[in-house]
Amino acid sequence: MAILEDAFKGGNLATGLAFGVGAAFLAPLAVSVLRPVSKAVLKAGLVAYDQGRVAVAEMNEITSDLVAEARTEMAEATRETDNGGRSETGARRARKTEAAEKSPGS
Repeated sequence: MAILEDAFKGGNLATGLAFGVGAAFLAPLAVSVLRPVSKAVLKAGLVAYDQGRVAVAEMNEITSDLVAEARTEMAEATRETDNGGRSETGARRARKTEAAEKSPGS
């Protein structure tokens, strides 16, 4: 580590040149080794991303279904309280009966 620190302090020109030349020769070698590794990491990341998208889509679908069910139940409860606890068809029958009783033609 002291050699590296000395090379960048400017104290020893030969050591600095040796590092520069060594880096120039080793860079293509390092790239050829690191390229497949980086591709594998990217592939793993893409697979994880795709699986995450699928999981989020499924969760979104489940949540949408739950919200729709809850809204339906709320609407049914509101209809029941508006109709005095009667079902919708019973309420229609009651209105028809009341209308028939009130009509002057009967």
